[in-house]
Amino acid sequence: MFSGIVEDLGTVRSVAPCEKGAVLTVEPSAIPPARVKIGDSIAVNGCCLTVTGKQGRTLSMELSAETLRCTVLGELKAGTRVNLERALKLVSLLNGHLVSGHVDGIGRIVAIEQEGDSRLVTFEAPAGLSRYLVEKGSAAVDGVSLTVFAVDGPRFRCALILHTMKLTTLGLKSVGSTVNIEADLLGKYVERLLADRLSEMTNHEPCAPAR
Repeated sequence: MFSGIVEDLGTVRSVAPCEKGAVLTVEPSAIPPARVKIGDSIAVNGCCLTVTGKQGRTLSMELSAETLRCTVLGELKAGTRVNLERALKLVSLLNGHLVSGHVDGIGRIVAIEQEGDSRLVTFEAPAGLSRYLVEKGSAAVDGVSLTVFAVDGPRFRCALILHTMKLTTLGLKSVGSTVNIEADLLGKYVERLLADRLSEMTNHEPCAPAR
């Protein structure tokens, strides 16, 4: 589990294809590799990955075929900057929102407006994801916890402050850029629970009238 508060802006060193996937090697800039163990979870652009190898200052993680299909990690290449966040500890402050690192789909940036030192960015979510987006709610974009301040069909707008643009890859994005999107986890659980409850009510046979 993650918070969506990016911890480090790392650099991809290689993406090596392998049978039914790839091996991603990343060099963190602020996270000390010595404090990362094999088997630890790290969110890379919002996608939860398991560290499977270490060498010098680099960390290696395997990308399954499913990960390559459902995220933009397949577009990474040597030199690309990536958002990194280590998994939360039970004693961590939750400054963002609960982020599972299980990307819901690939979206894209459709508009960017400058507003003082901030940027107003309009994202377009993939089909079926917009129902989880609500004004003043949260969404993780490339692993960055953002507050949604406007929703229009599949499109939603967020304001990026200067701090966010400096410390995450969102400051490097332009119109047309693709991004990983994860909707608020709580909304998805509520929808599932309500769907099951409504199904039970629909399938419940009415009692026979009393005589």
